Amino acid sequence: MYSRRQLLLAGGGLGVAVLAGGLMEKINATHVLISQAEAAETFEVSHTDAEWHTLLTAEQYAILREEGTERPYSSALNEEHRSGTFACAGCGLALFSSTTKFDSHTGWPSFWQPLDNAVASHRDTSFGMQRNEIHCRRCGGHQGHVFDDGPRPTGLRYCMNGAAMTFVAA
Repeated sequence: MYSRRQLLLAGGGLGVAVLAGGLMEKINATHVLISQAEAAETFEVSHTDAEWHTLLTAEQYAILREEGTERPYSSALNEEHRSGTFACAGCGLALFSSTTKFDSHTGWPSFWQPLDNAVASHRDTSFGMQRNEIHCRRCGGHQGHVFDDGPRPTGLRYCMNGAAMTFVAA
């Protein structure tokens, strides 16, 4: 025999499972739409999936080609303070100047502005959030996201994955 409390808890758990399943379905459907939109884009630099696997490390591939995210504070570029340029690890396109880098205390390299004609963006609604995903305009490699809580003069925070970039000292 079940108590009323056990039945209510079981029913609530079932409701949560149904909602979570619906949310995951929505997230997966959104990701498919974003992936299809990106697939429709053509980029100056493109490779087959097998070629990308040989050109990139496993971590770079997961971030640049599968829109992954590195663990916070895991990238050496987060602590890079020399003058120079941060470039796409997929194709070498210069993306950010060190003059626009700042410490956002988030654990990822952050910038208040990209270089001209370096990045493009897509609306990203994965994980129930609305964000602007940033990718390299030349190869389409995922770099991170941009938020509106950055410093002056732009008020933007380009929160990038360090593994998606390389650093070229000036």
